[in-house]
Amino acid sequence: MTILYLVAANESEADEIAASLLEQKLIACAKKFETKSIFRWQGEIKKASEVILLLETEDRLFDEIEKEIAKVHSHKTFVLASIPTDKVSRGVKEWLEEELKQP
Repeated sequence: MTILYLVAANESEADEIAASLLEQKLIACAKKFETKSIFRWQGEIKKASEVILLLETEDRLFDEIEKEIAKVHSHKTFVLASIPTDKVSRGVKEWLEEELKQP
């Protein structure tokens, strides 16, 4: 199992991305968290309300997921980071195998 960390501009964008990835069986689950960000952008310090998505998937689907997100994400440069997991319970492993697109 791999957890992908994605930052969306707002809740509706997060919902649209999650629904698209779920429909295509690229992720098995998405968890949403509203957050406030402070960051540097184009030489200035900015603040924004954003939504963090934690996407449950497998590493082999990363490239396809990134392409799909790029189709709908409002930012040309978006944060998508992979967080690999060393171990996962047997039930979760079986669930991922059932729910995700197979090679």
